[in-house]
Amino acid sequence: MRKIMEIKKTYEAKQIEQKWYKFWEEGGYFKPAGDPAKAPFTVLIPPPNVTGILHMGHVLNNTLQDVVVRFHRMLGEPTLWLPGVDHAGIATQNVVEKELAKEGKNRHQIGREAMVELIWKWKQEKGDRIISQLKLLGASCDWDRLRFTMDEMLSRAVKEVFVSLYNDGLIYKGKYIINWCPRCVTALANDEVEHADESGNLWHIRYPFADGEGYLIVATTRPETMLGDTAVAVNPKDERYTAIVGRQIALPLTDRTIPVIADDYVDLEFGTGCVKVTPAHDPNDFEIGRRHDLPQILVMDEHGVMNAEAGADFDGMDRYACRAKVVELLQEQGLLEKIDKHEHAVGHCYRCNTVIEPYLSDQWFVKMKPLSERAIEVVESGEVRFQPERWTKVYMHWMNNIRDWCISRQIWWGHRIPAYYCEDCGQMMVAAEKPARCTACQSSQLRQDEDVLDTWFSSWLWPFSTLGWPEETDDLQRFLPTQVLITAPEIIYLWVARMIMSTLHFRGVIPFDTVLLHGTVRDDLGRKMSKSLGNSPDPIDIIDKVGADALRFSMVFGTPKGADVIYSDSILETGRNFANKIWNAFRFIMMNLPEGYVPLRKEELRLELADRWIYSRLNETARDAAEHYANLRLNDAGQSVFQFIWDEFCSWYIELSKDRLQSDDPAIRGTALYILLDVMQTSMRLLHPIMPFITEEIWQSIRSIFPQPEEALIVAAFPACDTSAIDPEIADDMAFMQEAISAVRNLRKQLNLNPGARVNLAIRVAEDRQKELFARYAAYFAKLAKVDDLDVARDLAKPPASIAAVVRNVEIFLPLKGLVDFDAERARLAKQIEKLEKELAGINAKLNNQNFLNNAKAEVVENERQRLAETGTKLSLTKDLLADLK
Repeated sequence: MRKIMEIKKTYEAKQIEQKWYKFWEEGGYFKPAGDPAKAPFTVLIPPPNVTGILHMGHVLNNTLQDVVVRFHRMLGEPTLWLPGVDHAGIATQNVVEKELAKEGKNRHQIGREAMVELIWKWKQEKGDRIISQLKLLGASCDWDRLRFTMDEMLSRAVKEVFVSLYNDGLIYKGKYIINWCPRCVTALANDEVEHADESGNLWHIRYPFADGEGYLIVATTRPETMLGDTAVAVNPKDERYTAIVGRQIALPLTDRTIPVIADDYVDLEFGTGCVKVTPAHDPNDFEIGRRHDLPQILVMDEHGVMNAEAGADFDGMDRYACRAKVVELLQEQGLLEKIDKHEHAVGHCYRCNTVIEPYLSDQWFVKMKPLSERAIEVVESGEVRFQPERWTKVYMHWMNNIRDWCISRQIWWGHRIPAYYCEDCGQMMVAAEKPARCTACQSSQLRQDEDVLDTWFSSWLWPFSTLGWPEETDDLQRFLPTQVLITAPEIIYLWVARMIMSTLHFRGVIPFDTVLLHGTVRDDLGRKMSKSLGNSPDPIDIIDKVGADALRFSMVFGTPKGADVIYSDSILETGRNFANKIWNAFRFIMMNLPEGYVPLRKEELRLELADRWIYSRLNETARDAAEHYANLRLNDAGQSVFQFIWDEFCSWYIELSKDRLQSDDPAIRGTALYILLDVMQTSMRLLHPIMPFITEEIWQSIRSIFPQPEEALIVAAFPACDTSAIDPEIADDMAFMQEAISAVRNLRKQLNLNPGARVNLAIRVAEDRQKELFARYAAYFAKLAKVDDLDVARDLAKPPASIAAVVRNVEIFLPLKGLVDFDAERARLAKQIEKLEKELAGINAKLNNQNFLNNAKAEVVENERQRLAETGTKLSLTKDLLADLK
């Protein structure tokens, strides 16, 4: 019989993936088409940084998004996955500054305008790298709508929001203690500071009274800041210090005196109950200073270098060099009481990991409390839902304790604050565009605020700025609110919560109704993947090696909703092996098609048990997969489809079809071919959201000879469950046959029979219907268990010299005559029993040894207990087999 086509023996992922991505993109399949009568389904990408290179976290996040987007596209919904890139102020400026440094220059030498121009040039040349990498992963975004947070449209939205909030009294400027990065030379919001526990020292310092009579002891982890102290505080309820409130302290290493004050902030139980107050270098001290009208003395500059206010001995010193010098001088003067080792949380810049410095500075802030109230309500009411549910408590805790947001940054790359100052009279004006003249004195000498806005200030507008706001665009009306946000939990405060607040304030609607917070990608030691640890593989290398589909499936398959991904190269085997399994099944089917193949009509099909069973299971899988995809249980969807394709379609149905494909009866052969093609193309629909490339390749090939109504799998209908095809009785009959065949295979394995050896069976059934099933499907046993003859009866006697297995209420006997040398087999089994008994005795001795139980790891003990059970079962079966031979 001449075959219709030859299929390549191995699946060539790279070639196929490039081919189909080009086909989808050029064909406009990523655009929100679908049924206009249906509500659109919209997902907004968490915009990667323009400096970004694809890492394993991106792979997980964007794979999950793409799976959801592709599923809803197949439901016929107008589906939009709107992509974008973040300008990443500090990170991007740092990258370009490093390149500038290689030329021996810095930004101050070339000036602001030239520096910004240089960053734009870098963005044009290298900023699209992550976009091309996302395409290699298979991301089906509408790339014609690609947004950048510094685009003109988004920049306009930023200015409109700033001016509006300022006019509403929700943005203000003030001198406050903020988190300051001396390396990046800019303020950081609280959420941009990463804390890590570190071992340090707690220095206990004597602060003498100015009159020379006695001293107080205060403790600090930052002795260099004492040079900016303006008071020592005690609790007003602390009777130890009631008499000294108001006395003056001679501040060590300076020529200043400072007062002892009483403030409720001081903890009576901590240390000596005396606290040094440094209003310009500590946020709590800043508040104490405001309550007591204390001076604010800034003793270091924006680079973390001590200034003239620190005193002549320290002016110009690095903060840590100053610390060492202060401690040295205190020791020399007998003012260092003691030094304790101290574990404490130290804040670091989230960009460069430099230890941050609390710093007094003029900054811009957003009042968050008024914006948070409605954002709390929509989560409490269930309008916005977090998945997994546990993140709701995290969100609510932060929102209920929200603090004002410092939005100004002292860098040059970003949205410049739309505030203008009159050079003549000092008047400040806030406006979207630069005013022509001062509103107070009419002067035209105006300068713009030097600071730029926090990167997150443009990102929090993402749900509506990307759709055209402040214009009332069609996109804004059609696609907002969006449906699902899929992101990492570490930006629940930085981004998710703020988007909810801004969208409610400016649009009066929620930005999305569901937030799926996925886990972190970790290595097999449980460590978060990072460049610094060297434990993060390059996803592009993985895609080159195994293909995007294999990577996507491996990441989704073993990761329950919200759980961390434990990655090692070994998990790629799951996806790669599955892709190969699918390809081999497809190749087998296509190479069995005769030339000129024309599918039978449905009414011509001659269905048997396996056919009805595979359709029943296919529809159950379609039902389950659709439910899992819809409820964002994506790993469950993957496992459901995997189990059907691998364990049922490939391992059972294809094997059972092989003899029928060689049949001379056109109806038998045609039925098998029809069902193989139909189940295969339907399975590709089920799997497409997770493995889009291989499924499109296979589906398109099948479509060429097995017509389908759609032109591409990416927009093909997701299979609807036909409940009439789900037949529990058929499923049970097939399960019964499978159990019986598996039992025979196990009997063969016990005997170490040659895989090609043919056997006969005697089967004692309990019901006439069971006898009919065995008679009707004897061919299944012939094909899958190498059985030549089935002797089936209700009152059948056990044949002599046979071994048995029980399946439900049926006994299956395998006569041994002619299959084994009885003497040699008995000797072999006796030897095996002796070996197993010795092994069992050794395990028992170990488990009865109290020293072993007390000292061994729990998993080692558990492993021995499992070995005991397994060895005992093996021994029992071997003894039974020997008894049968006797």
